[in-house]
Amino acid sequence: MTNLKLILFISLWLCCSLLATAQESVSGVVYEIIEGKRSALPGVNIYWKGSQMGTVSDADGLYQLELHPEICCLVFSHVSGESDTVHGFDEKKHYNYNHIMLTSLHLSEVEIAARRKASYVSSMNPLHVEHLTGEGLRRAACCNLAESFETNASVDVSYSDAVTGAKQIELLGLSGLYSQMMAENMPNFRGLAATFGLNYVPGTWMNAIQISKGTSSVRNGYESISGQINVDYKKPEAGESEKLFLNLYGNSATMTEINFNTRWRVGQGGSMILLGHANRNFMKMDDNGDTFMDDPMVNQGNLFYRFNYAKDRFEGMWGLKVLNEKRRGGQIDEKLPEGFMPYHISLNTRRYEIFSKTGILFNRDNTSLGLQQQIIYHNHCSYYTFHRRYSARQSSYYANLLFDSYIVNDHHRYSLGLSYSYDLYKERYGERDYGLLMPQYAFDSSSARIEHVPGSFAEYVFSDESHWSIIMGMRVDYNSYYRKMLYTPRLHVRFNTHEELTLRFSAGKGYRSPNVLAENSALMSSARAIRFLETPKMEEAWNYGINLAKGFDIGWRELTLQADVYRTDFVNQIVLDRDADVHEVRIYNLNGKSYSTSAQIEANCELFRNFDLTLAFRYNDVKMTIGDSLREKPFVNRYKGLLSISYAFSSWQFDLTAQLNGDSRVPSLEGNATAVAAGQNMDRSPAYVIVNAQVTKKLGKQWELYAGGENLTNYRQKHPIIAADHPSKRDFDASMVWGPLSGVRGYVGLRFAIE
Repeated sequence: MTNLKLILFISLWLCCSLLATAQESVSGVVYEIIEGKRSALPGVNIYWKGSQMGTVSDADGLYQLELHPEICCLVFSHVSGESDTVHGFDEKKHYNYNHIMLTSLHLSEVEIAARRKASYVSSMNPLHVEHLTGEGLRRAACCNLAESFETNASVDVSYSDAVTGAKQIELLGLSGLYSQMMAENMPNFRGLAATFGLNYVPGTWMNAIQISKGTSSVRNGYESISGQINVDYKKPEAGESEKLFLNLYGNSATMTEINFNTRWRVGQGGSMILLGHANRNFMKMDDNGDTFMDDPMVNQGNLFYRFNYAKDRFEGMWGLKVLNEKRRGGQIDEKLPEGFMPYHISLNTRRYEIFSKTGILFNRDNTSLGLQQQIIYHNHCSYYTFHRRYSARQSSYYANLLFDSYIVNDHHRYSLGLSYSYDLYKERYGERDYGLLMPQYAFDSSSARIEHVPGSFAEYVFSDESHWSIIMGMRVDYNSYYRKMLYTPRLHVRFNTHEELTLRFSAGKGYRSPNVLAENSALMSSARAIRFLETPKMEEAWNYGINLAKGFDIGWRELTLQADVYRTDFVNQIVLDRDADVHEVRIYNLNGKSYSTSAQIEANCELFRNFDLTLAFRYNDVKMTIGDSLREKPFVNRYKGLLSISYAFSSWQFDLTAQLNGDSRVPSLEGNATAVAAGQNMDRSPAYVIVNAQVTKKLGKQWELYAGGENLTNYRQKHPIIAADHPSKRDFDASMVWGPLSGVRGYVGLRFAIE
């Protein structure tokens, strides 16, 4: 079956290659002059005079436009300068033309009346990439990356257990483990950071988030299976961050935080930025009266320093991140009888990151050589009273050398690269023997794992801007630990019609190295014994997807409809079997089928001026072979509906989001006497609705006050912890979480910015 899929993939690849024929076009870079230096200018409108045929320069000032059959006058227009008209594109050939705009010379002040979109999908990109902008991130509290997807229909976020506060994401009905997490196009939040990594990125540090469904480019490695999420941080250049920014936040659960960033220039071509974050809980909350904290007490400090330098044809950026976090959860001592031994959890994390990105631009247009490097050290220690303890260290190095250029003209681009990654994991795990009265660790083990993964890739990109775009890539890697050669083919195709209809198709393969204990910390929050029935192998899957987008003009407004279907078929997957034994989690490799089919439809429209509306609905069919039968994967909502409304007028902005979360299968608790007696055993979870709202008031040009509420329906899972009154028993389980854990939460915040 695998060979048949590979043959089909190569056939599609070859068919698409026949479409990649040369086109007559004009391409180049748009620049502006700043203090005597040439700088790339994004957002320039470029079109053939008197026609609707045009494009916009991207973030690097790049543009490409097919020649008009009759018009030879090209117009360059930008909001900060006069329009320029260039003549002479009258021969049927490819032109390389770089243009300099005389910006900022004729306008003393420009006021933009239209709001920036909260999210958008480029119709020119062969990959279906949804961009969540800074405007969209401010429409909710967005304390960290985990809370940044509240207004997004594609990504689900939920608690993984009822005591640690860890959150997990889902994309295409699959755990976030199968989505490649990136930080500015470098793999991050892997291994030990998989569980709590979403909490390590403060919301105010981000400029944007890119969400890509399905397999992504081979440039970034082989790990993307269900998609890719890339975080774009604030940068030290003007326009990329505030000169000084401060954010204060507090909620009704006594969580408070402070965020700041400041930037400054250093000499000629240098700039620096420092970003800081700190958060802390001040009170232990127990709204449902089960003696357990609703949220753990978290104390986190986070610093990020980065330096960028650009001169002539050299560009470089370097950064350092430092994080220290302490989590304390479990029972509240004051609510327990005297002499009762409480259940506590303690999780301590230290994390350090160093990265560099350097590049050289060659004299040949659109030709460059770049090197990405990253070093990560992550130390984690955790202790769960009565049941288990776990500590681990991760040391990682990543390097990626990339060469970009083109063949004949800019319609035919290619990338070549070499990569290398190194991961060292040292783990120590202890588990209680329930045959003894005192918490002795009958199973106590330590292990070390080293992975060397050298690799190479080649990628070809064809684009004629107006209609076709094709990305074909292949990478080959070797994993020393699994002694396995990894072949990763990927294909992306985009076709645009003149009626603003965009069709995309993607197919490809992905792999990942499992870190079972670190990536499934919810298993620690129970008395279930963790049993490895066999040695975990690499996970491997094929993903196929099709996306259709259509724009409609409704007067001066625009309605965008999108529909997509994605299918993931696993060759191997790690199975966490909670159904075989109510007091165990059995872990083994897939022996049978495992798949996910996810279909989604979404509509976006500005109904009237400054009133944005988003409606979406998604259906998931996710099944895997558990034991000897193909069963629905537990804790995956069958469907989801989303309604998002945003309205701004004068200095006010109102945002509201409602989510309909469908039912999901819950593993049986037959055999757990405590759960059965308390009525906590169920086959399926109920559907429920979550409503969040926020009001923002601008106080002049520099101050902004915001207030809001989360889970306004006050819906929460009743008694999510089994045997909460006797946590030392074997029936104790805090991992059976399918819904919200806390009720209504109010919050208020204040932002100050000097642009």
